Amino acid sequence: MRDTKQTSTSTGHTVDPGEVEKFTAMAASWWDPDGDFRPLHKINPTRLRFITEEIAAHFDRDLDAPNPLAGLRILDVGCGGGLVCEPLARLGAQVTGVDATPANIPVAEIHAEQMGLEIDYRVATVAELVEAGERFDVVLALEIIEHVNDPPAFVADVIGARTEGGQVLFSTFNRTLRSFALGIVAAEYVLRWLPTGTHDWRRFVPPAEMFEMVEAEGLHPQRIKGFMFNPLLDKWLLTDDTGVSYIASFRSAQDRPPTAPEFAL
Repeated sequence: MRDTKQTSTSTGHTVDPGEVEKFTAMAASWWDPDGDFRPLHKINPTRLRFITEEIAAHFDRDLDAPNPLAGLRILDVGCGGGLVCEPLARLGAQVTGVDATPANIPVAEIHAEQMGLEIDYRVATVAELVEAGERFDVVLALEIIEHVNDPPAFVADVIGARTEGGQVLFSTFNRTLRSFALGIVAAEYVLRWLPTGTHDWRRFVPPAEMFEMVEAEGLHPQRIKGFMFNPLLDKWLLTDDTGVSYIASFRSAQDRPPTAPEFAL
């Protein structure tokens, strides 16, 4: 078995070369709805619904208005081929997508150009942006923390890229027997939704651990929802059950509502 374990550098870089190599082999299929990233294409409308609702609530935007996210700088960390960047750009946001897998960025750039969208794509890590002094109103880290080698350092970097008063969103798998059965056994070996070896169950992050890492950096949970696949509807739904995978938004304490929401972990 290849040893992909790496330690975080003094600059906070948390890239795992083994994970980069794995996703390089899959890069060409980003925009193929029936390819290696089919699960992301299926779940994308549902996670975008959560993301846009949270951004709209946080910044008091009307999603039914033209260009409702205009004026907001949004960073997508681990942007891949741009599945999230493009819809947010269409809503008027100024979007930057960074990915440590060099093969992903040309795919994202070409597709954005074909769609007539201006998106700032870069081969970079979030740590490098923080070091350069760049800050964003919204920072997204979707389905990536389970692929880094130092989650607390990665969380610190993601939050470090946020402007004062900004918002951060993470999504990932919970580390439960159900997530192993559905996220790995079913998705990779039975249904073949993902290439075998895409995920390592030991790297999945329970919500309690996510909250602990985020709160150590001074932010607090705003909202959390789980994802559930409905085979009858052939679509993903948001649910209060976070036992398999989940998405959560975070903000600073002073931005919290008078009564903080309750979370069932």
